[in-house]
Amino acid sequence: MTDKKTFYITTPIYYPSGKLHIGNTYTTVLADSAARYHRLLNEDVYYLTGTDEHGLKIEQKADKMGISPKEYVDGMAADIQKLWQSLDITNDGFIRTTDEIHEKALTKIFNQLLAQGDIYKGEYEGWYSVDDEEYFTESQLAEVYRDGEGKVIGGKAPSGHEVELVKEESYFFAMSKYADWLLDYYQTHPKFIQPETRMNEMINNFIKPGLEDLAVTRTSFKWGVPVESDPKHVIYVWIDALSNYITALGYGSDDTTLYDKFWPANVQLVGKEIVRFHTIYWPIMLHALGLPLPETVVGHGWLTMRDGKMSKSKGNVVYPDVLAERYGVDAVRYYLLRAMPFGNDGIFTPEDFVAKVNYDLANDLGNLLNRTVAMINKYEAGVIPELQTGATQFDAELIELTNTVIENYNLNMHELRVSDALAEVWKLIARANKYIDETEPWVLAKDTEKQNVLASVMAHLAGALRVIAILLQPALSRTPQAIFNQLGLAETNLSIENLKFQDLPTGGHVVAKGTPIFPRIDVEAEVTYIRESMIGGGKETASVKKEKAKAVHDEQTKIDEYISFEDFEKVALRVAEIKSVSEIEGSNKLLKFELDDGTQSGRTILSGIKKWYPEYQYLVGKKVAFVANLKPRTMMKKYVSEGMLLSAEKDGKVTLTLLPDEIEAGSELG
Repeated sequence: MTDKKTFYITTPIYYPSGKLHIGNTYTTVLADSAARYHRLLNEDVYYLTGTDEHGLKIEQKADKMGISPKEYVDGMAADIQKLWQSLDITNDGFIRTTDEIHEKALTKIFNQLLAQGDIYKGEYEGWYSVDDEEYFTESQLAEVYRDGEGKVIGGKAPSGHEVELVKEESYFFAMSKYADWLLDYYQTHPKFIQPETRMNEMINNFIKPGLEDLAVTRTSFKWGVPVESDPKHVIYVWIDALSNYITALGYGSDDTTLYDKFWPANVQLVGKEIVRFHTIYWPIMLHALGLPLPETVVGHGWLTMRDGKMSKSKGNVVYPDVLAERYGVDAVRYYLLRAMPFGNDGIFTPEDFVAKVNYDLANDLGNLLNRTVAMINKYEAGVIPELQTGATQFDAELIELTNTVIENYNLNMHELRVSDALAEVWKLIARANKYIDETEPWVLAKDTEKQNVLASVMAHLAGALRVIAILLQPALSRTPQAIFNQLGLAETNLSIENLKFQDLPTGGHVVAKGTPIFPRIDVEAEVTYIRESMIGGGKETASVKKEKAKAVHDEQTKIDEYISFEDFEKVALRVAEIKSVSEIEGSNKLLKFELDDGTQSGRTILSGIKKWYPEYQYLVGKKVAFVANLKPRTMMKKYVSEGMLLSAEKDGKVTLTLLPDEIEAGSELG
């Protein structure tokens, strides 16, 4: 027996109908970061992913290719596993619904539910989407087709996929009799569905209107697990697929060691489009089997494009392996985890991806490491000095912020708010870069009486980078070790548990010359590369061509509206440092920026960029450009805005114009 805490996290098992794009990949990378984090807390972790390999769509695809369904899914499963390996995914298990252990356990599960009366035979008639593997009532269809007499003859599911009218004998799961139990469970377990808005959707959209019984078998295809007592019926996807979370652990087999150790799951991570199945069907199914429910089901948002969901027909699909091969695995992992706010949708643009590589990774993190390694070599013969606090007036603030960052980081990681956790790390990165400017090591080096102070500054920078590298381990799979290697810190225990700034090892010898861990990339060239790598690059649909043509026209129109040089000279452009950012009560657009503009009083500017900066706190410490001589104006009747922050806008995306850290606040631009 062991007292070691366990942590079980799952992703949905992926339907192998085509190559996975970065939107699909987000779920897996997010779960991987959680698994890595809990391992660093010295917990016993099991991370499960896999493939859902049965169903009509698979049967049809295989038939079209002239191969058996098993041959088709074998190839797809191998491709998906290869992708996860290339992205350094550390899953402990990979379940395939064609695995013998799963199919045998599924039969036992179905038989138990049938024997106790939770499953019964009937007849189903409804609109069915092959692509969605889902039935819909007429009222649930997003679009209907009618004949000349007004009769519905077809339509489209909410996903946009075509539906067909299906009428066949089927077995049903009696979901309706458990509706009251499920509502009560929600009320007594408020953390069961996260974020909370997803629970409200389930109650208002599916349970209160009347929970319907669920068709759980089909007779119109054969590629699936047959009902043992009635083999013309094949067990349908949502009993088959959902069972994987326990069958993968050995439930229903002769060896239940993993099931006994890890079930119930701590976190089941799913996309918002399948929350219903995981928070209504799945808990009812477990309850009927007499099994405990998972602690939390998290329904995350989608990573979309400006023109909606990724789609081959739109020519806007981005593949993670293409990005990783060109920019590195950690650039892709960082983007996915940072760009997606908890529970909400994120929007991918090539410009945003390149900006995060250049600004967050190259400028902020990479530059901090490069400067630190270079200075320790120059001033301390390459050896990290012993950490002695209090040598400068800035030491206490750096350490205090570090402790706050560690605390907030852990709180966020425990709740799977990885984007917020990374924002905390970047606060420390920004503070460490500022610490260099405050302590001015190049000035201390010229004063023979300040050599102890200089040594202390170098130790503090190494200490900050050590904490940063440790905190980045769940998100970035390769960068933390690269930081340790360059700092010469050959630590054996990189655990996040009980992490302290003051535990910097002594005697570390930095590398003779640091190698940039994230070299800056050319913005225009790389944005072009990413756009051209999307499906449809040279074969754009008419709508994509029209949209691009309009963008070019609009841009040319802006350029043609010239102003005189005398007009431009009237505009005073200056540099400021962001001291704080806060929300404006009652506004869903405005953020309030307190700026150090080089004057004693500073200034306040309100900017309507909240939509594009939901994690605005990481902007603190950044240098920005602003219009200094714009007439102040009162906004929302009580706030005075003293200027305008400069930003870039393209394709509906607004990005603040951030400037290099070494430019002093108050500097004029021109």
